[in-house]
Amino acid sequence: MEQIEIPKRFEPAQSEDKWYGHWMRRGYFRSVPDDREPYTVVIPPPNVTGVLHMGHMLNNTIQDVLVRRARMQGKNACWVPGTDHASIATEAKVVRLLGEQGIKKSVIGREEFLKHAFAWKEKYGGVILEQLKKLGASCDWDRTRFTMEPDLSEAVIDVFIDLHKKGLVYRGLRMVNWDPVALTAVSDEEVIHKEVNSKLYHIRYKVEREDADGVEEYVVIATTRPETILGDTAVAVHPEDERYADLKGLRVQVPLIGRSVPVIFDEYVEREFGTGALKVTPAHDVNDHELGKKHGLETIDILEPNATLSAAAQLYVGEDRFVVRKKIAKELEEKGFLVKIEDIVNKVGTSERTDAVIEPRLSLQWFVKMSELAKPALEVVMDGRVKLHPQKFTNTYKHWMENVRDWCISRQLWWGQRIPAWYNDQGDAAVCKTEAEAIAQFTNAGQSVNGIYQDEDVMDTWFSSWLWPISVFDGFKDPDNADIKYYYPTNDLVTAPEILFFWVARMIMAGVEYRHEVPFKNVYLTGIVRDKQGRKMSKSLGNSPDPLELIAKFGADGVRVGMLLTSPAGNDLPYDDSLCEQGRNFSNKIWNAFRLVKGWTIEDKPQPASSAAAVAWMQSRVQRATTELDGLYDQFRISEALMATYKLIWDDLCSWYLESIKPPFGEGIDKTTLEATITIFEDVLKLLHPYMPFLSEEVWHLLRDRKEGEDIIIAAWPKGGAGDAKLETEVQHAFDLITAVRNVRNERRMSPKEALDLQVKGNAPMRDAVSSLVTKLANIGSLSTAEKAGEGTITFLVGTTEYAVDLGGSIDTEAEVKKAEEELTYLRGFLTSVDKKLSNERFVAGAPAQVLENERKKKADAEAKIKSLEERLAVLK
Repeated sequence: MEQIEIPKRFEPAQSEDKWYGHWMRRGYFRSVPDDREPYTVVIPPPNVTGVLHMGHMLNNTIQDVLVRRARMQGKNACWVPGTDHASIATEAKVVRLLGEQGIKKSVIGREEFLKHAFAWKEKYGGVILEQLKKLGASCDWDRTRFTMEPDLSEAVIDVFIDLHKKGLVYRGLRMVNWDPVALTAVSDEEVIHKEVNSKLYHIRYKVEREDADGVEEYVVIATTRPETILGDTAVAVHPEDERYADLKGLRVQVPLIGRSVPVIFDEYVEREFGTGALKVTPAHDVNDHELGKKHGLETIDILEPNATLSAAAQLYVGEDRFVVRKKIAKELEEKGFLVKIEDIVNKVGTSERTDAVIEPRLSLQWFVKMSELAKPALEVVMDGRVKLHPQKFTNTYKHWMENVRDWCISRQLWWGQRIPAWYNDQGDAAVCKTEAEAIAQFTNAGQSVNGIYQDEDVMDTWFSSWLWPISVFDGFKDPDNADIKYYYPTNDLVTAPEILFFWVARMIMAGVEYRHEVPFKNVYLTGIVRDKQGRKMSKSLGNSPDPLELIAKFGADGVRVGMLLTSPAGNDLPYDDSLCEQGRNFSNKIWNAFRLVKGWTIEDKPQPASSAAAVAWMQSRVQRATTELDGLYDQFRISEALMATYKLIWDDLCSWYLESIKPPFGEGIDKTTLEATITIFEDVLKLLHPYMPFLSEEVWHLLRDRKEGEDIIIAAWPKGGAGDAKLETEVQHAFDLITAVRNVRNERRMSPKEALDLQVKGNAPMRDAVSSLVTKLANIGSLSTAEKAGEGTITFLVGTTEYAVDLGGSIDTEAEVKKAEEELTYLRGFLTSVDKKLSNERFVAGAPAQVLENERKKKADAEAKIKSLEERLAVLK
């Protein structure tokens, strides 16, 4: 074979640019419908404002692993990329940038603002997708979609109108989660509940009683939000609470403002909580709002949209709610209304986007009725048509779907799909695409056609991304087009558990509603990437490394392996740079193994028996490992599949196989062994390719001369098989024996160059060809059979077979006795623990058959070793 100059080190940066460009030029990522089985994945579209972070790295590495393997299996792999318009985040960013230029959104108006937003998107919106290319993501970039591009926006508007016609979209005055920083409503799923240290204020309300004999009476309530007393319109107590039975029909006065409000009796009140008396503020609490409706209470909204106090509050008008909290507590204390303050820990809802404390707010908003859509979406997960991996999330999903609340989909923003609703001067609404259609609707209904205007709000971003698996294939625009018929339903979705309800559940709803089919068959839920202290990685904590810097330092392959070494589905990834370092070391190990093989010259000689045995063993290992890997992939145990690949290469290929076939120093290798080795190396590289695409492609092309288009990215995935289990058992015995002989040498500081004579009691459980591996790797002069070990020998067990090494009389009897006794003590203790397990009836009754078999084997092995050691000690003493 022609010698070529091979670099001493693998150069990731050079290889990454070269091969990614090559794959793109060859069109390997491109997919169009054909006769092959499709394998389809849609990317969870990252925010158009985003840059690559560690969560993206984990998620997209897993997707790329699945897509690359499917491509090698001969499937038509289609990975659709794209970005999400991210209403709140993008609008906030553009508003801030305009503010820096002295431009106000409210001054320039909607149309001009959207021009600025689209200009920003065109300039910066593709950054994250370009970064994914550095990771090696093999997306079909020609299919890149954006949730606000015309066709996708049209789909969103059509779905809104359709659901409205079906009675599933409605407009209503409801208590919503209000973000006072973003100045918009947000859905329940966008509220993060955090435990915080708070204060519980006990405040007294004066009872209005005419015959009180001059003695003032008070009812004490407890609240964490004293500023909201200015909006109180009742005090509620439980009808069976005897402490307050005499307050029926009476009223109390709200402190500081003297508003007279009724005492109401309702079973909703928990007698045991606080004082058993509850202030009722219908405008600023969900439960109070329900009480207000039930008892016909007045609703007084004391907060402006930005959470400053409104004129309705009467006091502290224009001041921020948290500033007022401190001030009003002080005033209540000064005027004798504050009884006491307790320190407590409670949960406070915050906005996922801005981190602002959410304010419950009564608002006229658009909603989706969820109960009807949720039923079939729950059914398809419970009956296995959609499988969640790991399965533990199924119960979480079930609980959420059975307790789902209507989805508030209107957002008080301009960046997004504008709600297709039109109003006339009488407040009537028409849901349709154009003003002309609205006029027609109003006319047909005999309503006014004056003062017509479109709703100012846009739809929740999730209302566009829930259509993603359909809309990326234009399934709304053209329901019977070739793409949607071929690629839908998609195969696997890889995403984070925190958007299981935001996104996954809603995509299932939309898929069942509009295609009568689930949108994907499997959902792989990743864990959260955390730092060494267990904290979630985030920009605000400054604990998240820059993924591109990691790629520059460790190589894309090193980072990909590092991310997946300890990240089983659904479990958090405790990240440390040492993981990527381990990935880079793995690259180096493979590169050095490849250089070793390529450094051998062919010599015209027969294949040694030891090499023939090693080749057969390694071929069997690759076959069986492929079968194992296929099973792990089927179960979405991606990290375990990587570890199995890692061990096959590091332990079997590099540590044992190459050492077994390596020719003596200064000699060449026989052609048969070298050809077989290159073929084995090729198969191993194929198994590695999904995880380490750049290194595997580089080595693939250096192993042999390749024709144009003979690239590993499209090479056939190896076929698994049963292998030769008997041969593998024999070779493993040989390797264990080699290790044992080496230990004998090391413990006695003997030179590995000194040949040793080895004796076996009975027959060695190895065929001659396998025995020749021992002769070669352990430097054995002769291997003979003996009924019992002779004097001057060291005995040891490999499995249950007893071996002896002849040390030619140079033996330290005292040291050997001590060593044997120590081992005997350990083994007797070990045997006792195994016996204890096997005598435990509950353990034996409940343990799987394989576990019991393993324990019984441990017992038999320990007993054999004890017997051998006892015989050995009898000889020594």
